[in-house]
Amino acid sequence: MKREIKGNVCVFCASSANIDVRYLDAARELGTLMASEGWRCVNGGGAVGLMGAVTDGTLDAGGEVTGVIPKFMVDHGWCYDRLDDVIVTADMHQRKHIMSDMADAVIALPGGVGTLEELLETLTWRQLGLIQVPIIILNTMGYYDSLLAMLNHAIGEGFMKPSHGQLWQVAATPQEAMALLENSKPVDFESKY
Repeated sequence: MKREIKGNVCVFCASSANIDVRYLDAARELGTLMASEGWRCVNGGGAVGLMGAVTDGTLDAGGEVTGVIPKFMVDHGWCYDRLDDVIVTADMHQRKHIMSDMADAVIALPGGVGTLEELLETLTWRQLGLIQVPIIILNTMGYYDSLLAMLNHAIGEGFMKPSHGQLWQVAATPQEAMALLENSKPVDFESKY
């Protein structure tokens, strides 16, 4: 019997393969938990790194994954062949817009500049009121400590309003991320302007 899907969780994460296995384990566990709780994973459609691991965890637990991937990546053979549901986009910008449009929530796992760019643009859209979804930063092994310190520094220096610290939530483990997702409520924060 097919489980009812609660919604789509857009997962931003690394496609890097040469990383500590604990990052891969956390990504796989997140996928397993999303599937068991009835959430569909929407990610970048890649086969390796955390992207492949979260897809494997979700699919292996009987869940659903939609991969959103630019054509040039498909042409390079980077699309994960386990995916049955793939949306091919013209470019990276269209990819982000489609993923954002599909998202009922966002979880950012560790990653490099691509993941950071996706996370920061999503936070910007949330700050401007263009999206209203919860944004959860999965801070595996303290990976995001420096970024979180920088965001808090921006608030302390007046570049962001104090209430903007509510734009995101932080989880240390996949279980905490899912608890935040399941219990998320709309938050009010002061306009940037």
